[in-house]
Amino acid sequence: MEFQRTSAPKAKLLLIWIQGISLVLAVFFLAETALAAERPNILWITSEDNSPYLGAYGDAQAQTPNLDRLAAEGLRYRNAFANAPVCSIARTTLITGLHASSLGALNHRSRVQIPAGFKLYPEYLRAAGYYATNHFKTDYNLAGNPTPWDESSAGAHYRNRQPGQPFFAVFNLTTTHESQVKPKAGKSTFRIPPEKIQLPPYHPDTPELRRDWANYYDQMTLMDSQVGEFLAELEREGLAGDTIVIYCSDHGGALPRGKRNLHDSGTRVPLIVRFPEKWRHLAPAPAGSWIDEPVSFVDLPPTFFSLLSIPIPNQYEGRAFLGDKKSPPRDHVFMYRARMDERYDTVRAVRDREFRYVRNYSPHRPWGQHYTYPFDVMPGMGSWNNAFQEGKTNAVQSRYWQAKPAEEFYHTSDDPYEIRNLIDEESHAKRRDALRMTLRAEIIATRDTGFIPEGMFDSLRKTGTIYDYAQSKQYPIERIVDLADRATSGDPKWSAELRSAMDDPHPVVRYWGALGGLILNERAAPLKPKLRELLKDDFADVRVVAAEALGSQGEIEAALTVLKDVLIKGGTYEILSALNSVEYLWRGGHIPLQQAQTMVRDLKLTEPADRIQRLLLNQK
Repeated sequence: MEFQRTSAPKAKLLLIWIQGISLVLAVFFLAETALAAERPNILWITSEDNSPYLGAYGDAQAQTPNLDRLAAEGLRYRNAFANAPVCSIARTTLITGLHASSLGALNHRSRVQIPAGFKLYPEYLRAAGYYATNHFKTDYNLAGNPTPWDESSAGAHYRNRQPGQPFFAVFNLTTTHESQVKPKAGKSTFRIPPEKIQLPPYHPDTPELRRDWANYYDQMTLMDSQVGEFLAELEREGLAGDTIVIYCSDHGGALPRGKRNLHDSGTRVPLIVRFPEKWRHLAPAPAGSWIDEPVSFVDLPPTFFSLLSIPIPNQYEGRAFLGDKKSPPRDHVFMYRARMDERYDTVRAVRDREFRYVRNYSPHRPWGQHYTYPFDVMPGMGSWNNAFQEGKTNAVQSRYWQAKPAEEFYHTSDDPYEIRNLIDEESHAKRRDALRMTLRAEIIATRDTGFIPEGMFDSLRKTGTIYDYAQSKQYPIERIVDLADRATSGDPKWSAELRSAMDDPHPVVRYWGALGGLILNERAAPLKPKLRELLKDDFADVRVVAAEALGSQGEIEAALTVLKDVLIKGGTYEILSALNSVEYLWRGGHIPLQQAQTMVRDLKLTEPADRIQRLLLNQK
């Protein structure tokens, strides 16, 4: 009885405590629900491999009624750019909020480790209470191929969230990918007859290119209908009034000289943002307006967070261009490319509202290297190359298959196809020089890792990440970029500096010194003694470029001895570099095809190196 007398008050107190906790939880749940209702959803629709081939962007050959209507209801960005002209590198920048060139993840289909503390943007969204889904492409170029989403699959959808939970949903459309450029077997009719297609001036008039373009515009119309289905679904779900809709492509167009190319044809993208009435106050201009400020993919993650009132991580390199944390407008964007599949080509560019300045750090390679994949999937690519080989292309159309100038400068507002290089035009010298300095400043500020040969990454980073290495004092980026500018200028006046660089204790400096010797070619005769010394360098990447430089100047036996050794003993990317050198020694007429084939025939190679092996072995 004593136990009953004392336990009754305790039981009553326990009941009151439980009821209190329940009330607190209920209030908390209601508050969270109310908070969710006061945060917008985001529906982000992306399409692959297309420039602004939309009616809303003034393309007379386009039939895109759904995206045109979305543009009329939203904002169109006239100067939106992918920071890189291929999917994996562009997506690295998007998912991390940092330039892929800062992280070392700027080589297509690499698997680069990033610092452990750098969360991917969906992780921040989820921590803030958002249901984050991805349907369903990843391709982030990062080690472990991370999937930081609530759902990332063919079944991922915002419908799967908790009641009242705000969402951030990505839907990726592959309808316009370059693999869809070639007409399907048996297709004979097109919305625009191939003979009526308006070709860009850099494309020769071949039947294959006309058919590819005609089919591609059909694919654009199909993609537009898919966008229309997503927008209709949002209406049916009763969510259109609470959802900001964003549409863009993942980089520029799929047709030859688009994807993989750092001109507007490879980097300029359509970007449309529609605000429902409830969130109209977040829009910087009325519906239907054009926005001229330059924006790029590195700006998208901070912009998402600014729209959703989520703190922007300190390491982010972009600027929010919408929302309550909107930054002052940019005056330019920074772009980069490095290895694409089996081919190395280091290029950097800046673009403002009127001009593009391009720095080619591989001017000894043509724009149109033989990339296996586009040659396999696009008949127009092969037809263009055949027309060039047969002497049927004019000067503008031939340039794609020739060695590049060190610098390019285009007045894009007057020359949208970027075919008139104004680098030597004094009438634009002031703007050219300003953008030249702007590019240098971007490279240095972002600690651009792309000046490090890919095969050196592991040796230099040791146990850390290549990002950590590049941020340290061990990486003399200012000295390297200045040397790279001189090495790739092709001007013999820098020979003394190149010779000195070949003696430098830093392997990246030695690499650029040797590359300068390769680019000078026969004018590098005074550098031969130093190049010969570099054939014994500790780093294979230095040995390879020195070997190609000497081979190009007639010292074939010594060059091939080094290249054979790297092909047998080198790492993945060192072997790839050596294969490229072997092929270009053959293409340059320095070794016969049979000798190149003998060197590569018995190698056990994997992607992407085996593509060059197959290419060489299939030559006759």
